[in-house]
Amino acid sequence: MRVVLSAYDSRGGVEPLVGLAVRLGGLGARVLVCAPPDEEFAKRLAGVGVEMVPTGASVRDLVSGKVPPSPGGVPRRAAELVAAFHENVSAVAEGCDVLLATGLVPAVAGVKSVSEKLGIPYVYASYQPVSLPSPHHPPIPRPGRPLPADVTDNAALWRRDARDAQDVFGEAVNGHRVSVGLPPVDDIRDHVFTDRPWLAADPVLAPWRRPAELDVVQTGAWVLPDERPLPAGLTAFLDAGEPPVYVGFGSVPVRDPHEVARAAVEAVRAHGRRVLLSRGWAELAPADAGDDCFTVGEANHQALFRRVAAVVHHGGAGTTTTATRAGAPQVIVAQGGDQPYFAERVSALGIGAAHEGPTPAFATLSAALGTALAPETRERAAAVAADFDQDGAATAARLLAGIAGR
Repeated sequence: MRVVLSAYDSRGGVEPLVGLAVRLGGLGARVLVCAPPDEEFAKRLAGVGVEMVPTGASVRDLVSGKVPPSPGGVPRRAAELVAAFHENVSAVAEGCDVLLATGLVPAVAGVKSVSEKLGIPYVYASYQPVSLPSPHHPPIPRPGRPLPADVTDNAALWRRDARDAQDVFGEAVNGHRVSVGLPPVDDIRDHVFTDRPWLAADPVLAPWRRPAELDVVQTGAWVLPDERPLPAGLTAFLDAGEPPVYVGFGSVPVRDPHEVARAAVEAVRAHGRRVLLSRGWAELAPADAGDDCFTVGEANHQALFRRVAAVVHHGGAGTTTTATRAGAPQVIVAQGGDQPYFAERVSALGIGAAHEGPTPAFATLSAALGTALAPETRERAAAVAADFDQDGAATAARLLAGIAGR
């Protein structure tokens, strides 16, 4: 069995494919992953013996502003993504049994075109329910296209979202489809999602609510057990006192990281806790070098989050899943996209707090930490972790094998 997995996304969008690829390998499959050419993605996949095909531009350079705005703006970038993923997936898909795509719509559209040209079964996967059309929630606002404040009907908002997706991506996607001998489509979003998308999210943390028109297959979250030891310096810091509060924003850059780090350190210290700052793509660093503060880079979050008092983060699907699975209380400082949804879910489940606004300040973060550090929050977080579906990647691998007829 040969499977190609693809994603144009940040670390939180590529990491689940690592877990799925390993599970597929355990079923005897040969797996290739098409992902952005960032060194950390290649290193992570190589570490588990999975071949990566670098595709598209560096995501880190894009989100950090190192890539200057292109003259054609979003439409040109969309066209480049469609072409890159179609070209690279086509080059490795001959004889493939199934294609699975996630991430940005133009990249997924390129993979969908390959499946049509070569007659290969195709699956679209999302890591959160709110990106899929449903009567139970509104769409995530697209950049530059806020949801109208006077419209509250979710069905109407999703119809508008389909038009917005067509306006933003239609020319790029259809132009490429015509160039490779495929007919244009008038609903790009639903074309790439299909009427049976997969939801790679835990049903306790992020359930798919029914009834809904889409026949969503919820597999559970795709998590690879991480056996890597923590760095010696980090272990020594953890062993030297009470569990610290972790603060990190993963692949999300933040405005004024120095001020964010200062506010976070002060808020955590106000609760009598030590601080563990994760550099991340925001390059967070403490303003002082006190013994109660430690800065960490890449580390095994599965192991680390079991040893902290709380996790303060941006609310991406990957970090929220890892913290929930570890039973760690959370404070989510949502920046956008699906992050407000996960902030709401963490609050609703009683396993943490949704921070007020996207910018952590001393007063607001201290208030949120008061909720997260309460004994009843830790008890609830442990209870939810015990109900967490532990092996969604194995479920997804079996389903892909079934599609491939193996």
